[in-house]
Amino acid sequence: MNGKLVRDARQALRAAFARGWPHRSAAAALRGLLPDCCALCGDLHGADAMLCAGCAAQFFGTATARCRQCANPLPGADALCGACSAHPPAFDVTLVATDYAIPIDQLVLQLKFGHRLALAALFARLLRDAVLQRADFVLPALLCPVPLGTRRLAERGYNQSLEIARPLARSLGVALHPRLACRVRETVAQSSVAPEQRQQNIAGAFAIPDAALVQGRHVGIVDDVMTSGRTLNELAATLKRHGAARVSNLVFARTPPH
Repeated sequence: MNGKLVRDARQALRAAFARGWPHRSAAAALRGLLPDCCALCGDLHGADAMLCAGCAAQFFGTATARCRQCANPLPGADALCGACSAHPPAFDVTLVATDYAIPIDQLVLQLKFGHRLALAALFARLLRDAVLQRADFVLPALLCPVPLGTRRLAERGYNQSLEIARPLARSLGVALHPRLACRVRETVAQSSVAPEQRQQNIAGAFAIPDAALVQGRHVGIVDDVMTSGRTLNELAATLKRHGAARVSNLVFARTPPH
């Protein structure tokens, strides 16, 4: 059975599961009838990890020097990039698993818009590995997924950041608070807004319903992609206004600067 047939068959089974198959029946069918293939290259040696050894080594096996605050790549081992030194963001640390670039970007788009929710567990595992590789990283006390607005959540049917945060919280042993933050103002997708308008677009978008949960605590924000960082900065600033002592971003992929 070639890689394309495997992917098509797995997709059909997932669709059947989405229509109401019992969870255990669907999971057993996926494991028993079809071999797992690598999410990137389609090779049948992906096993349960969803990623073959070759792709894991090629796209996730090399550590990249990054700014500790915004995670942009650095030419050397400097702790901060020039932008964060000149204009410190509201968040304290950003940790990412990889860059948002070909072919990783296709995985992100499949999770975000293609309903491939199984990829969320892969993203969480790779983020956990990135955490374990950073000996200086202090685990947050609780995790907060970046919330979607009511309209966008209804259109998509799920919040990809929450889907990543669930398995990540379990693997790190950190409490997850899915509704720690809420989006009180619908915004246009940041990717469709000109860079100079992104701050205005996201300003005042978030609220913290129960400030007592964050006061004096280290909060970890979970997201799928960090591009300009405006959304994460606005959420971090909102958390700190409500008393958070420290905010760390845990993001699967970082868009490199252009």
